[in-house]
Amino acid sequence: MVARFEGNATQQQTGTRRKRDTASTSASKPRTKVGPVNLISELIDGGYFKKPKELSAIKLTLEEQGHYYPVTTLSPIMLRLVRKRQLRRIKEKNRWLYVG
Repeated sequence: MVARFEGNATQQQTGTRRKRDTASTSASKPRTKVGPVNLISELIDGGYFKKPKELSAIKLTLEEQGHYYPVTTLSPIMLRLVRKRQLRRIKEKNRWLYVG
C-alpha cells in the first residue's frame, strides 16, 4: 500500500499521469458522427434519390427517422452534394428537385 502511495506521489510531482485503458471501453464498433451530411449520404446509398425529391420531402424523411433540421440547414448541404456530383438537381415548376 505504501509503495502504491509513493508511486502516485512521484507521478504527481513529475506531472505525468497514467492513461486509463480505453481499449476495453471502446472495443465495440467505431462511432461515426450523426449529422445531416452523413444522414443524407445514407439516403443516397440506400437509393432514396432514384426518383426526384423536393427539399421538403427530404426534411420529412429525416424527421421520420427522428432527426429534425430546418430547411435552411439542409439547403446548403444539398447544394454541396450537387457540387461534389453525388446528386443532381432539376428545376421543375420553379422548385428544385434532387436526384441521384
